[in-house]
This record gives sequence, structure tokens and C-alpha cells, in this order.
Amino acid sequence: MSEPTGSIAVRRPEGNTAVAEIMLDRPGALNALSTAMVTRLSAVCAEVAADRGVRAVVLAATGRAFCVGADLKERSSMSDADLLAQRPFFRAAFAAVLGLPQPVVAAVHGYALGGGCELALSCDLIVADETAEFGLPEVTVGLVPGSGGTQLALRRLGPGRAADLVLTGRRIDAAEAERIGLADRRVPAGTVGQHALDLAARIARNSPVGVMAAKRALRHGAGLPLAAGLEVEDAAWRATAFSADRKEGIAAFVERRAPRWSGA
Repeated sequence: MSEPTGSIAVRRPEGNTAVAEIMLDRPGALNALSTAMVTRLSAVCAEVAADRGVRAVVLAATGRAFCVGADLKERSSMSDADLLAQRPFFRAAFAAVLGLPQPVVAAVHGYALGGGCELALSCDLIVADETAEFGLPEVTVGLVPGSGGTQLALRRLGPGRAADLVLTGRRIDAAEAERIGLADRRVPAGTVGQHALDLAARIARNSPVGVMAAKRALRHGAGLPLAAGLEVEDAAWRATAFSADRKEGIAAFVERRAPRWSGA
């Protein structure tokens, strides 16, 4: 009997409706990404992106691993034409994660290999627990990382460290991931979900206009010359300076109260 193709759920943590948790749910296959899963991921990200009530997102997974990448069992029966036909679905899913306007926190435990590592790299922040194991092993099976791994690792880690991971295909543990900047925070085993939710909740307490403009500046400015990056920053400033959120933020500061963000 063939293994279920898996599902992806969206839920709001109890007590914080401003945070959406996107959960990979195919634990029996270590959350390997089937065509059905990446198609669903694209749809879920579109729903979350359009929801003005969501101010931060956590990308997490059930079971013993975050994600071991593409479903190689599914691919083993594919022809070259089938593999080529599958490609746009994978590209669309990873682009959907990367393009979410809200900040995204990856909650990584267990394996984050190949496409799983690339999913984490597509997020803005990566929280990893002590069980996490990262790797981009595509060259060991005759491929290259094809869902953003070469470019996202390059931007996050720099050319030398990115080349080390991509060209060797080796795996690294949570401690090394934190040391080289692949993981932003390392937490005790079994606690990554709560730590990621707490981080997302802290982000969600800030102005949604300010936070999303800041994310755009960080993303669009990456890799640009300084002068061009400062122009990106200026555009983000102009998008926030005359917003209702900016007026509310100043008023709340003067009146010594918590701001009531409209997101406008």
C-alpha cells in the first residue's frame, strides 16, 4: 500500500490569533514533500498572505523531523517528463513561503535536509532545537539544491560557508548551525515549537505596517550595493512614515499605553 501523500494544516495558537502556524503533517515519511504537499503549501501560503489578521507565521512540522526534502519514493517512478512537470509545483511552493509578507519563523527539529533545509532557509528566522540536523546533500545524488538552497545559503552564510555545505553535501548539527549563522537560535530538545511561537508572538505585537515594510527592506536590499540598499530602505520608511500605525505608535508612546494597531 502506498504511503499517504501528507497534508499541511494552518492553525492559530490558543491566545494569539495574530500568529498563524503552518504545520507540515506527514510524520510517517519524515515530512517528505510530495507533489500533493507542495501544492497544498502554495495554497496555504496564499491564504495566510491575504489574511490581514496574521502578523507573524511559524512554519513547523509533526513527528520526528522537520522535513527530509522531496519525496524520493514518489520520484523513483517518474519519467523525465514527469519530473519536469513536477518542477513548477515545487518552485511555486518555495516561492510562496519566501514571498509571505509576514515574518516567518522556522521551528526546526530533527532532520532538515535538502528541500527541508531550503524551506527553513526560505524563512526569516530559524529556531532549532538540539536534535536538529541540517544539510544540502543534493550533490551526493547527482543534483544541485533546486529550491533556493544555493542562493539563500549564499546570502545567509556568505560564499565560503555556503560552498562548504553545498559542495560537500555534509550534514551539520544544531550547534554548528548556530555557530555559522544557519540557525538564529538554539533551544533545548522538545521546546522548539514554543520558542518559535513566542518569537512570532513578540514580532506580532509590533506594528504590522512597520514589520512588513522592514521585512521588504531586508529582503529586497540583500545583495545590493549600499547606495541601492539605502534607497530600498528609504522606500520602506516612506511607506510607514505617514501610516495610521505610525500615528498610533507615537500617540501610544506619549500617552504611555499599549498601541492599538490598525495595520493601515
